[in-house]
Amino acid sequence: MPDEEVAEEGLLTPTEPAVQDPLLRELLAENAAPADTPQEQPQPIASPSEEVDCVVIGLGAGGAPLLARLAQAGLQVVALEAGPWHNPEKEFATDEMAQNFLFWNDERLSAGQDPLAMGKNNSGTGVGGSTLHYTAYTPRPLPDDLHLKRDFGVGEDWPLTYDDLAPYFEEVEQFLGVSGPTPYPWGPARSKGYALPPLPLNSAAQLMVHGAEKIGINTSPAANAALSGPYYQEGVGWRQACTNRGFCQAGCSNGAKASMDVTYIPLAVRYGADIRPNSYVTEIEKNERGEVSAVVYTQNGQPHRLPCRHLFICAGSVETPRLLLLNGLALNSGQVGRNLMAHTGVQVWGTFPEEVRPNKGIPGGLISQDTHRPKDADFAGGYLLQSIGVMPVTFAGQVARGRKLWGQPLRDYMRQFNHIAGINILGDCLPHASNYLELSDELDGKQVRKPRLHFTAQENEQRMNKHASAIMRRIWEAAGATDVWDFMRYAHVIGTARMGLSGDDAVVDRDGRAFDVPNLYISDNSTFPSALSVNPALTIMALSLRTADKFLERQRRRDK
Repeated sequence: MPDEEVAEEGLLTPTEPAVQDPLLRELLAENAAPADTPQEQPQPIASPSEEVDCVVIGLGAGGAPLLARLAQAGLQVVALEAGPWHNPEKEFATDEMAQNFLFWNDERLSAGQDPLAMGKNNSGTGVGGSTLHYTAYTPRPLPDDLHLKRDFGVGEDWPLTYDDLAPYFEEVEQFLGVSGPTPYPWGPARSKGYALPPLPLNSAAQLMVHGAEKIGINTSPAANAALSGPYYQEGVGWRQACTNRGFCQAGCSNGAKASMDVTYIPLAVRYGADIRPNSYVTEIEKNERGEVSAVVYTQNGQPHRLPCRHLFICAGSVETPRLLLLNGLALNSGQVGRNLMAHTGVQVWGTFPEEVRPNKGIPGGLISQDTHRPKDADFAGGYLLQSIGVMPVTFAGQVARGRKLWGQPLRDYMRQFNHIAGINILGDCLPHASNYLELSDELDGKQVRKPRLHFTAQENEQRMNKHASAIMRRIWEAAGATDVWDFMRYAHVIGTARMGLSGDDAVVDRDGRAFDVPNLYISDNSTFPSALSVNPALTIMALSLRTADKFLERQRRRDK
């Protein structure tokens, strides 16, 4: 799941230099930290002839819930994750630069008039995927988010309704221990409130409350997948409350944030799931019927082949279409890599006389969905408003790009950091023919073709950003801000293998099953037909559980 508040460029992962001196190597080996946690233990490798029930590629918000569900059903499941299995207490430092290893840092290519920032902006690596560094905003979409075309005549409708997903939203919220207001001010009434009360609002959120009230906009503490109090999680045990450290985007060190490595993945392991970190998939084999028959991957540099009966690709909306294109899978519709969308996410920053300390507290503390369908809109769809927590190095990068400051002028501006506060939007984006993902001819460090993402904001997105900027500027001015400025950005790559009712214009059906490959399923935000005007994490997890349930129902029918 993507990082909502930043738009930094990805950096190539540096290669750690080898130690040449034999004596020094021996001393380092003797003093190495022991593998004292289960996730650090070497993982068993199956024999080449073993055929497992299911292979899951990717262990973020799309793969982890599904993996747990399949394991609970008694299936033999293996999960392949390109990154390592981290130990949060030891590895997640309160240091932005030290945490770059959490992001997918292999170079990706961006094109178009509004090229998308990659790296920490929208992807992660490691057991837990992007949820290791997401901000844990988990609002539900509103019912009409799912039928833009019906309401506006543009975009695409989902083949699912809000009611299809509502039970799964509730299940995820209760399992993760989502903190939020009960009742929630927007959307349909709910049978059950959030698991915990809201987290405390940081200073930026409190300023936003003050400014929004003055111009007649309703706000509410946001729904966050971070614990406002100790919480017992079935199958996992007790997780401790958020300490308001503010470095959610650099990894949560105490497990308060509901990343997949401390929630669904331990549950999956408890029921026998085989987790294989550092496992990069290079090939997907097919049999004579065109079905998936095996997955070829490298783990710690060693090649392996794993036969399987079913494959679930949950690698995100860049790596999932990349795998499909590289292996010639599910391409009959011509939609793989097409319909690329990115949430509109313009930010508005201001300087306040009082101290704000924008890096303190939960980054996403406050929300408003009053702008979900603005009455004066000249665009299709809508957006929500969110307060922003930001870390200093991240913010300095945005200032350099957004205000074109460098050297001494940048240092002078950054002296105001503790008096800065921001608001941003998360809004719809319409699919467009000029926005797509393709494979370039340039190879990455693994000798695999790099993906190239083409993105140009169209008139609808431009109008939405303009409308939102005007409202956010009014909020900050009402709250007493000076030196107010915009930072244009887009977040969350979405929609590159969309679901639909027919294989003529969609890659998978409403259950996540590929139309042309019957034993292939996709579970991540690549399947979204529209962007939704909310953060995607909750919807990805809900779809993941629903896809698993529909698969298991199909298997039970076959067994009868």
